[in-house]
Amino acid sequence: MTDRYLETNGIRLHYLEHGSGDNTLVLTHGLTANAHSFDGLIAAGLATGMRVLCVDLRGRGESDKPEAGYTMADHAADLIGMLDRLGLHSVTLGGHSFGGLLTYYMAANHRDRVDRCIVLDAPAEVNEGILDQIRPSLDRLEVVVPSWEAYLELIKGMPYFDGWWDPVIEEYYRADVMNNPDGTVQARSRPDHIRRAAEGTLTEDWSNLVATIEQPTIFLRATEPFGPPGAPPIVPEDQGKATVERIKNSRLESFPGNHLTFLFGSSAQLVVTAIHRFMETA
Repeated sequence: MTDRYLETNGIRLHYLEHGSGDNTLVLTHGLTANAHSFDGLIAAGLATGMRVLCVDLRGRGESDKPEAGYTMADHAADLIGMLDRLGLHSVTLGGHSFGGLLTYYMAANHRDRVDRCIVLDAPAEVNEGILDQIRPSLDRLEVVVPSWEAYLELIKGMPYFDGWWDPVIEEYYRADVMNNPDGTVQARSRPDHIRRAAEGTLTEDWSNLVATIEQPTIFLRATEPFGPPGAPPIVPEDQGKATVERIKNSRLESFPGNHLTFLFGSSAQLVVTAIHRFMETA
């Protein structure tokens, strides 16, 4: 893994580079996440035989955090500038959750820059309820925690882990926080930036947008509940099927784990196998 930075669309963007090969896969993360959210897939061999670039979107991780510019068009412009700087005309683009929406947006609006799509648990339906759904995450971004150890214990107690843990995920959470001079830690992302990014998803007609996508697409769905007890999966099976039915050349595959845990541990190997098979046959 190599940390890299480049200037694009007026900001400095951070990304992680893994592997090498003729094919390049660019991955973008979830709404409040960072580039290390794909560490589990990398550990499971995702970068074998290809180059994988995992991006910190603006406002997250080690990328710049401007006060404005959080629409889908702004995020897409960042990626296009990145591809231009790297001399990459067309790539396989993938994304988890919010990053999956960004993948849809790029494939529909900048189709010459995307040759295939890998969507991880991102339905083509977004409504205003998302602002209520992300409120706990926004509240977390405001919290100052006494130490990294205390922060990690707080994370391990989240209901979506329910006793599950994979040490590989710790690097993802370590990249999520900054260390203050007094030893306390807090999230790198700012709530107002994340809120603006969420609001930016509400201006798109996702159902009609995905119907224009012509690139080969694979939708990888997590089957288990995510959230408080009784919560459904982020993408119920019928919603996943409805999404791929709108996309001309697509298929759905489902995996054990929830919206986050299926990117790590034993499920990660299954996901990586599906991605490699897709890359070889699409």
